[in-house]
Amino acid sequence: MKKNIFTILTAGAIVIILILYLIAFQVRVNEQAVITTFGKPVLVLKTPGLYWKWPWPIQSLYRFDSRLQVLRTRFEETYTKDGKNIIVAASLLWKIEDSLKFLESVGTKAEAERNVQSVLRNYKNAVMGAHPLSHFISTDPESLQFDEIESEMLRLVARDTEENYGIAVKFVKIEEVALPEDTTGKVFERMKKERERIAERYRAEGEGEANTIMANAESERDRILAAAESEAKRIMGEGDALAAKYYEVFAENEELAIFLRKLDALRETLEEKTTVILDTGMPPYDLLEEMPELGK
Repeated sequence: MKKNIFTILTAGAIVIILILYLIAFQVRVNEQAVITTFGKPVLVLKTPGLYWKWPWPIQSLYRFDSRLQVLRTRFEETYTKDGKNIIVAASLLWKIEDSLKFLESVGTKAEAERNVQSVLRNYKNAVMGAHPLSHFISTDPESLQFDEIESEMLRLVARDTEENYGIAVKFVKIEEVALPEDTTGKVFERMKKERERIAERYRAEGEGEANTIMANAESERDRILAAAESEAKRIMGEGDALAAKYYEVFAENEELAIFLRKLDALRETLEEKTTVILDTGMPPYDLLEEMPELGK
């Protein structure tokens, strides 16, 4: 008797658990849920907690992960505004914003990722096609416009996915940019020419600066030479004026002038201890014979 009661209680507990399993469910903090009645959505649940529903097939429960999801695209070739083809890989972060629209439009995560990837590819090609290659690859950092391009892609992709799939795209990033082999040579050649143009500009600026410096130096040199020449002429004029006075004295007494010149010559040649063997009749050493007579 006791065994039958235990069996009945156990069976009753199992039935209750099965009924609770069919009519009760929990929405977690990282989930959203949609309840449908005979396939028609009747309730959207975004708040965590314990809820009740009619068992299947009357009502059905659809759960969706509301956390951010990462989607990365493969390397895909696209064209820039100036006709250059580049290979780009991009990524984005997305989450379910409207679970009802998500259920009606895509239904599953796999299908959602296929649709979001297609949207990203379309707008990526459109946005990159509106920018030249120099906005992606350039020796000048100021020419790069990754932030502007990513912001434009985010705006377009987010608007499309939210309107059509109930998906909110929070972030778009260009992961990598590469060049096909045939384009790489052309880009390197263009970069080389840009470097050559910059070097030529610097050389021209250097030559112009050098010419300016040389012209200023020559002008300063001419000014200094002119000032020196003017000063030399002034000094020579003063010297000539002083010499003219002495010339007048010497002109009146030629013998005195000759005598003084000979003394100067002797002073210069006999300034130090010097041994000279010459004919005393040779000027100015003839003074050596005349000096005793001058001393009388």
